[in-house]
Amino acid sequence: MRHRGRHRRRRRGAALRAVLAGTGLALTAAATLISASQATVTENPGALAPLTSRAETAPLRLQERLTPARTLNRLSAAMGRPVGVDAVLNGADRTLREAADCSPGDRASLPLAPAVTRAYCWDRADTAGAWRPAAVTASGDAEDDGVRDGHRVILTGWTHRTDTGPAAERGLARVAFVDADESARPTYRWALLVVPVDGGRNYRGLVSAVSGMVWYRDKLLVTTTAGSAEALYVYDLDRIERTTVDAPAIGRVPGGWSADGYRYVLPAIGSYRFTAGRCAPSGPPCPGALALDRTTAPASLAAGEWTAPGGERRARLWRYAFSTDPARGGLLATDAAGRAEAVEAYRTRTAGIRGVLPYRPAGAGRPSWYVGHVPGPRDGRGALWRQDTRGAEAAGCGSSVPHRCWARSPGSLSYWPQTGELWSLSDRMLFAVRPAGPDRPPE
Repeated sequence: MRHRGRHRRRRRGAALRAVLAGTGLALTAAATLISASQATVTENPGALAPLTSRAETAPLRLQERLTPARTLNRLSAAMGRPVGVDAVLNGADRTLREAADCSPGDRASLPLAPAVTRAYCWDRADTAGAWRPAAVTASGDAEDDGVRDGHRVILTGWTHRTDTGPAAERGLARVAFVDADESARPTYRWALLVVPVDGGRNYRGLVSAVSGMVWYRDKLLVTTTAGSAEALYVYDLDRIERTTVDAPAIGRVPGGWSADGYRYVLPAIGSYRFTAGRCAPSGPPCPGALALDRTTAPASLAAGEWTAPGGERRARLWRYAFSTDPARGGLLATDAAGRAEAVEAYRTRTAGIRGVLPYRPAGAGRPSWYVGHVPGPRDGRGALWRQDTRGAEAAGCGSSVPHRCWARSPGSLSYWPQTGELWSLSDRMLFAVRPAGPDRPPE
């Protein structure tokens, strides 16, 4: 059975490469590594500059704010016993389509390099409106064996545009729970992100741009809108609640609980705020991307600052350690006052960051950071650089801007160590690649 499965994956991989080649996309066989010196001067991200002084790292300090247990218990008592990931997957009501069944427009959003190993497009109803995906994480992050509740699971975060659609939906955030057990036809189901209010007697929709998220142990950490008082919201994937009324309202309604038609809601169980105030160019950074790094001990949460593409301000990359306390699984390591300090930080000349992923090869003295950023104005494609304190390089694809080979409107990054694949998404597709080069995460 194992050999037959391997042969099926090879046939699907060959079919995928043929489909992508048919749309004019080149894969890694035609790619080269482009060093920073070969890139244009204006787009050269160069080497990472370590931030070590107290003045540089103090603005990265977070204050943990956990929702009182009585609030969460009151909400659960009113809504019913919480469910887990397995219950959501068992109710999956949508199906992802493989690349061969996607439109040319969908496939055109995929990277030119590194090589795409798997690619899927969403149900057409989910991409036709005002919802846009930007964040991805998976059970490969959450669990040592990559399996949660007996399933291989991928989560993607979506945000509703704020300038169109029904007023009640603008800015809302939702998560797609993807059952990735069957690679040919993964299925998925939506859950709406919400925040308990009035001591757990009600909830409101989370109005926030989710551009990054990380699933570690039983917790899901998500980014918030730039300028928000909160830097991160925290959700517990063992505290998923079912709604009982199919209505456009969000919260308690006559006859039960509603979530704008969604069957499931995830109530926030806490948040993290910068102690120096709201994120701003002159203060704490606005997190634009998150990723998990399992090559540190303990595992750590990596973050990349959002700065406008083409701007002069240098973005920050930094990380926090996760707690090793079994009672605090999935939460950040904090001191007695609930403060989380950055354990590593850098400056980079890369702007428009939407994906980060640090990785330290065994025996290496320094980590490499994969940094993906949004497309430039010339060709509509982003770039995926690998940076460290010595320099930078990217996969080239022979185009007029050879390092602009990443996806169109790219999202965050999630590495699945059990398969050696790096997952990400465009505004149209969910996909996986295999990073190239000497510092690539191992397969």
